[in-house]
Amino acid sequence: MTVILHIHPTHRVFTGGSDRVEVQGQTVGACLDHLTDRFPDIKRVLFSTSGELLKNIDLYVNRKSAYPEELDTPVSDGDEIYLHLLLTGG
Repeated sequence: MTVILHIHPTHRVFTGGSDRVEVQGQTVGACLDHLTDRFPDIKRVLFSTSGELLKNIDLYVNRKSAYPEELDTPVSDGDEIYLHLLLTGG
């Protein structure tokens, strides 16, 4: 099953400039695992050292928020995941 993962502009440096990447998986988490297998350096900007999704990462499936189940959200062939970066700081 192929899912399109849209990459936030800030993270495109990790995907060789690609704004979207085809990934495989039945959940958002599995698709992100596939992404980090292909582009290992992106893992550090998406996940904590304990493997949790960072709080400044926002995920959408077919333009609908994946919160609160984010990584457990199911996806189907042809779905699109949007990876957004929330602004933080003060």
